[in-house]
Amino acid sequence: MEIRRDPVTQSWVVSGQRERTYEGDATCPFDPAVIDQMKSIFSSPAEGPWRVRVVPHPEPLYRVETDPGRAAEGIYDKMGPLGAHEVVVETPQHDKHLSQLGDDEIDTVLSVWGSRIADLKKDARFKYITVFKNQGPQAGQEWAHSHSQVTATIFVPRRIKYELASAHDWYKIKERCVFCDIVRQEEKLGKRIVDVQGDYYALCPYASRVPFETWILHRRHNHLFEQPRPGSNRRQLAALLGRVLRRLEKITTSFHLVVHTAPNTRNKKGELSGYWKTLSEDYHWHIEIMPILEKRSKSYSIKEVYFNSLLPEQAAEQLRSVDPNS
Repeated sequence: MEIRRDPVTQSWVVSGQRERTYEGDATCPFDPAVIDQMKSIFSSPAEGPWRVRVVPHPEPLYRVETDPGRAAEGIYDKMGPLGAHEVVVETPQHDKHLSQLGDDEIDTVLSVWGSRIADLKKDARFKYITVFKNQGPQAGQEWAHSHSQVTATIFVPRRIKYELASAHDWYKIKERCVFCDIVRQEEKLGKRIVDVQGDYYALCPYASRVPFETWILHRRHNHLFEQPRPGSNRRQLAALLGRVLRRLEKITTSFHLVVHTAPNTRNKKGELSGYWKTLSEDYHWHIEIMPILEKRSKSYSIKEVYFNSLLPEQAAEQLRSVDPNS
């Protein structure tokens, strides 16, 4: 397995890894009796029965012990799969989704996400830490048991690079955070707001890529998901996330969820070396949720040009009308 870079788009592609799903396994690998025999990276709580457990991915895309092996192949660039790949088992209960957990339980999952991001950022080799959750067969869910994943890479994903560049340019011109501006405008208009809990907002973005795409943002500026601002109440975020997922699950059971946070500033090499001066002012962590409504879709007809049949204003109105507690 190796990682290759597209010289035109600068995207990195993991090549040669066999795709596998575990949906039909007779024995759940995350059953408490099974998982207790596995190596544990992190548990919450640290002692006694666990509520959230982090274990190594059994077939990781990235490996901590791998040599980066950066090499050229003519005009092309490639490297080895150096990084980390972990599974966050979100509950000991096999038959519960994240959306069905209590607010305190979801809050524990969020805290574990933050702890793993902060811990992996201590390794200066890693440029970016991604937390993501694929739920449902159409999203490529690997196991039926509720889980999310954490990856650490020595490159920054292209979507994040786009966000960083745009946020940097916006701040350079306006001396404001573009994400803060978005929240303020959406708060004022109200028509794309799905739900609110304290200072946390769930909204359908103005240029939604797919029907019912939803972002969750904190109204107060912060570039680091893993370092909540003083006074931030993450339990409010947990309550809002639970309600948003329950609303979406009335429409579809499949979605991609990704936490967008700032890159690792311990790594100052390469393509992001010029961003660090204003990063804490221009970037803003947020959670993006991309529902999947059907197997065949014109979600994009050409790369990065999306087709969305539902206006975000209509999507937000429909989601607001859904009772997340029924």
